[in-house]
Amino acid sequence: MALFDLLGRNWTMRILWELCHGGPSTFRELQGQCESVSPGVLNSRLKELREAQLIELGDEGYQPTPMGRSLFEVILPLDRWSKRWATSLARRQMP
Repeated sequence: MALFDLLGRNWTMRILWELCHGGPSTFRELQGQCESVSPGVLNSRLKELREAQLIELGDEGYQPTPMGRSLFEVILPLDRWSKRWATSLARRQMP
């Protein structure tokens, strides 16, 4: 349940996605990638993800840990499923 609590917080999944999908990023780069996230929220989420040992601060910026990468691999099937679901919903709403 602790993982679901962490992942359910605003911006957590997006930050993890950007770091795993796009590679290491500095604070400013992440802020640009996440567009409307406030600096305070971004800072809080980065701290929480670091404390959970899902990301770390390396020479090139924030990056996923091996455990963070492993979590990302588990989440990828949900991304594929959600795309199929969205397509199905869109078809049902067509006139």
